[in-house]
Amino acid sequence: MADPIPSQLACFHCGTPISGTPPYSAEIDGEKQPMCCPGCQFVAEAIAGEGLAHYYQYRTQQALKPDQEKSLVNDYTVYDRQALQTQLVKQLADGQYHVSLSIEGITCAACIWLLEKHLSQLQGVVQASVNLTTHRAFIQFQPEQLKLSEIMQHIAYIGYLPHPFSMNKQQQLAQQEYRKSIRRLAIAGIGTMQVMMYAIALYAGALQGMEDSYRDFIRWVSFLLATPVVFYAAQPFFKAAWRDVKARHLSMDFPVATAIGAAYTASTWAMLTGTGEVYFDSVCMFTFFLLVSRFLEMRARHHTTQHGSGLLKLLPDKATRVDSGQEQTIAAIEVEKGYTLRIKPGEPIPADGVITQGRTTCNEAMLTGEYLPVTKQVNDTVLAGTLNVEHAIDIQVTATGQTTRLAHIVSLLEQAQQQKPLIAQLADRVASHFVSAVILIAIGVYSYWSQHTPDDAFWITLAVLVVTCPCALSLATPTALTAATGKLYQQGILITGSRVLESLTHVNHIVFDKTGTLTEGRLTLEQVIPTSKTLSADAILDYVAALEAHSEHPIAKTFAERTTPIRAQNVTNHPGYGIEGSIAYPLTNMHSKRIETQAEQRYRVGKPAFICSWLNIPLLEPPEPTEQWLLFASRKEVLGWIKLADTLRPDSAHTISGLHQQNMQLSLLSGDQSLVVKRVAESLSISSWQANMTPEDKLAQLKTLQKQGKNVLMVGDGINDVPVLAAANVSASLGCGSDLAKNTSDIVLLNNQLSSLLTVFDTAKQTRNTIRANLIWALSYNIVALPLAACGIIQPWMAAIGMASSSLLVVANALRLTRTTSSLNISTAQAQPSQIPPLETVP
Repeated sequence: MADPIPSQLACFHCGTPISGTPPYSAEIDGEKQPMCCPGCQFVAEAIAGEGLAHYYQYRTQQALKPDQEKSLVNDYTVYDRQALQTQLVKQLADGQYHVSLSIEGITCAACIWLLEKHLSQLQGVVQASVNLTTHRAFIQFQPEQLKLSEIMQHIAYIGYLPHPFSMNKQQQLAQQEYRKSIRRLAIAGIGTMQVMMYAIALYAGALQGMEDSYRDFIRWVSFLLATPVVFYAAQPFFKAAWRDVKARHLSMDFPVATAIGAAYTASTWAMLTGTGEVYFDSVCMFTFFLLVSRFLEMRARHHTTQHGSGLLKLLPDKATRVDSGQEQTIAAIEVEKGYTLRIKPGEPIPADGVITQGRTTCNEAMLTGEYLPVTKQVNDTVLAGTLNVEHAIDIQVTATGQTTRLAHIVSLLEQAQQQKPLIAQLADRVASHFVSAVILIAIGVYSYWSQHTPDDAFWITLAVLVVTCPCALSLATPTALTAATGKLYQQGILITGSRVLESLTHVNHIVFDKTGTLTEGRLTLEQVIPTSKTLSADAILDYVAALEAHSEHPIAKTFAERTTPIRAQNVTNHPGYGIEGSIAYPLTNMHSKRIETQAEQRYRVGKPAFICSWLNIPLLEPPEPTEQWLLFASRKEVLGWIKLADTLRPDSAHTISGLHQQNMQLSLLSGDQSLVVKRVAESLSISSWQANMTPEDKLAQLKTLQKQGKNVLMVGDGINDVPVLAAANVSASLGCGSDLAKNTSDIVLLNNQLSSLLTVFDTAKQTRNTIRANLIWALSYNIVALPLAACGIIQPWMAAIGMASSSLLVVANALRLTRTTSSLNISTAQAQPSQIPPLETVP
């Protein structure tokens, strides 16, 4: 005998009404359920076949009908094209891919559960998370096992419509949430004002006397005004509460919905029977004040999440490509690595690249926090999203789409938003248990008062439920963290995880790298010592600049800005040793103390051993062994010594001094030679330092410190620092460091100011204090208000104001972090530069 088909006249999957016998059916949890079309039958059987039939138990809204969105046989293979994947997919260091998709058709939290479970079961998916607020899916997968098109097809397979993340789509979702919140607030606000006018009349009538007909009429009007407030404005609370009941996990929405529903039901009964009191005013006030607090929390959340979308707005829609001298306007998404683009004054730069022609200034404030335009010339790097200010330039594209630095920053912001700090998890657990405890207390309060004052039992119990709603407890941590990370980003400091600020408060030892961290990371010319009467110090610099003009070595950049009339020819580079070449024309006595007769004499500049072996003379020792020395010579004799040094950052001394004042223990680990590291350590008053450290040595030293019970912050820059950055309790790198180092860091100083560390520490302490204050206030309020409500001193409307005020106070206290500035913060311009001796020339 065939299984009976349920007699319901609506599709089990999408809810579409069905006339007569259902044309299709699908077996869900052992029972045949009616389906309206093959699409719903296909999706329902797919969900059940994956073992995910619990979706239908947890959902709070009907699913969308598949054929209302798009056919399930959509061809997503177009997204496997390399040109599109460059824009859509980010390749991680381990070869895995990370993609962000917008999902249409999400209606409730059960959809999130279904999508995450379904995606996690796919072979090749490493991690999948879906955000209910933004309707975005973050998926990490193995490209050799699974294609992007296959992931999208699997999402469509269960009835949702995926497409690559669009900033416009995210903004539409945020605007939709905002408009809904405004409408609900408007309904609740208008209803509250109108009902309160009638409530005043009822209260006055209760004192001075009022005919029953007038009283009943006012009650009916109040009922009509309160009904849209309850069934529309308060709708999110009821939906969430029903979801919590089915999921057997109570949240703060449950007592809220219980209080609103119970008060409305009791008031309606009193109105119909003409007995007791009505509290439609309390219902409306409670809903309105709670919606206000949640609206402010939503705005704070949107304010933080808009940083990432605000960055994406910096990218232009079009670009000007130069091909064979001809300009061609193309879509920005069509730009590929290697293209030559022309950027005109006032135009944003569409991709990362290197300037091949022209000189200009660029506004990089949106990425680094540096408000002054930065001068850019040939061979300088320009970044996508920055603004070309002065002159037209040509650039050769080096990175597009997800590989640009702008995309990397947005990715880090998204990563931070997906994480939940430990203190927030603790607050959530406390709130969950607190709700259960409040319900038990409310039952006890009702039992007590029903035996002593039955008429007041319900309203006293209602006041208990309202006054103890843990909204403030749940808002205490996330609002403070979002405000703090948003403020730091505005100052050019990127926090890549929400647990970073929490971890920083436990740091007691900081390890610094030297090159590029405490120092500028680039060599500067400090001293020239002629050793022969043949050439003066200026002449030596001209000769060396002429030779180094043919080199790409970092040392050559030290002499790049020097203008010299001398030209070198027949230049030979000796990697790792130096450079050799001839002078292109006869010398005059402009630089020489005597006239040279041979114009084609060969010259070398480089390491002392390289020069001395060329001249067949014993190895010469440099005048001082503390820095890097170059030796310059002709084929006849040694002509002079050139001293190069990596100077300290202007704010290094101030930063180290500020950290000493905070009783931080400091260490310096460097791969440079001992005398150089010692000089830097002594100049900055860092007593603990080690030189000649390999990456393995640094990692071993870090682990030794951690075994000693130290919570270590590692501040580094460059490839050699990556292992120790990854192993540290907290890590930080400067924005000018290697991309790999920034990928590993918890904190990225986009403004390239080392002194920003003081700001981060100060903000972390302020955030910790704010969270503590919020939690103390939230708990203290509930501890004090609960017995007052249980004793009948606090009325339901007073409880509503108190609960909403408590939440607003927590949010307002957290938002103070967006206005406070660190007393320890110091800009590069304010920092006292390290005392670097002027260029010396010894005759």
